[in-house]
Amino acid sequence: MSIRAVVWDVDDTLFDYTTADRAGMRAHLAAEGLLERYGSAERALTRWREITEAQWARFSAGDVTFRTQRRDRVRVFLGEELTDAEADAWFDRYAAHYETAWALFPDVLPVLDALAASHRHAVLSNSSLHVQDRKLRVLGVHDRFEAILCAAELGVSKPEAGAFLAACTALGLAPHQVAYVGDHPRIDGRGAADAGLLSVWIDRDGVYTGDDMVSGPHRIASLAELPALLGADTRFGARPTFR
Repeated sequence: MSIRAVVWDVDDTLFDYTTADRAGMRAHLAAEGLLERYGSAERALTRWREITEAQWARFSAGDVTFRTQRRDRVRVFLGEELTDAEADAWFDRYAAHYETAWALFPDVLPVLDALAASHRHAVLSNSSLHVQDRKLRVLGVHDRFEAILCAAELGVSKPEAGAFLAACTALGLAPHQVAYVGDHPRIDGRGAADAGLLSVWIDRDGVYTGDDMVSGPHRIASLAELPALLGADTRFGARPTFR
């Protein structure tokens, strides 16, 4: 049976999270007078990203709440015992800088336009609905998706099959009728494939090699390749370069 819907990851798939995070944190550390503490801006940004990934893994595993992982990112990064209010205030100041850098990837609107008539669309994110709902509104694409599901509210995170199946249920479709597009080879790519969806892994920069490579997902370098992969009847996009 043909693919009838596409479920999308958000961060680093539709939304250029990495660029916004780096730009926002650089501006925030400069405003806070903290760049010198880490030796260089690049070292500080690398440290922030490492801490973010570690704390996000705790949230994804269900060990902490969404807000707790945010607070702990700040505490570990600063190496200070902050109250919840102090950690929240520091993160909020960072977020103000981060949000000024929000942007979609250039290939997002063209592919959403190309697939608008042929496929239904939804979002499945390992974040919270409060965060992603607002982000999609600010980015101007909220109305493109008929369902927006997030781990914080679902109580289950990718790569667990239950997260992907919840998206299928929200659409009223079987897994084999749904494609999932995400940027992480295992959390998105392998997880969606194991759940029975057509798994599409967007690897824009080709940063994953060797042990990071996984079987199962269709790997593309640009969303321009997606319509051909889905067999959509559009004039947009090129055939996938590899699978």
